[in-house]
Amino acid sequence: MKKALFVWGGWDGHEPKQCTDIFAPLVKAAGYDVEVRDTLDAYLDQAKMSAYDLIVQCWTMGTITHDQLVGLQKAVQGGVGFAGWHGGAGDSFRNETEYQFMVGGQWVAHPGGVIDYTVNITNHTDPITAGLKDFKMHSEQYYMHVDQHVRGRRGPVDRWLGRAGGLEAPLGGRQGLLRLGRPRGQGF
Repeated sequence: MKKALFVWGGWDGHEPKQCTDIFAPLVKAAGYDVEVRDTLDAYLDQAKMSAYDLIVQCWTMGTITHDQLVGLQKAVQGGVGFAGWHGGAGDSFRNETEYQFMVGGQWVAHPGGVIDYTVNITNHTDPITAGLKDFKMHSEQYYMHVDQHVRGRRGPVDRWLGRAGGLEAPLGGRQGLLRLGRPRGQGF
């Protein structure tokens, strides 16, 4: 059976526990043995970390120790998948550029506050976006500084591992970050 680790915490405004309580059962229903932790110390046990197939992080802002970050990085470099959404992955550990290299960017601002906008699907052949159509949102926009080499499901890893842009990394396709905004008063 595949194994997944959910790690939640950080700023309460994104309701990390509530969101984990929604998504962890979905991953379990997809056939994973799911472990949920509310501490970044989960990243310290390298034997356990390397046994996971997927790490899902829901941790906005906060700080991560050097040893915690190294534990997470080693797992991802070793092929463990890493996923997250909104600030739980794209606005974690603002002072840790090595983390930002790993995820391929860092949240900056919500320009214009809550507004109406359209999400344009630009790649209709990728398995993640196949069948999706453009859709409208009434929410915060999610402005990020993003690695210029991010191309769908590969890119950040190329740069993070010190490879030239455009090379397929062994971890290509193993990281994901959903960057949509959210209506105010509705956590995520």
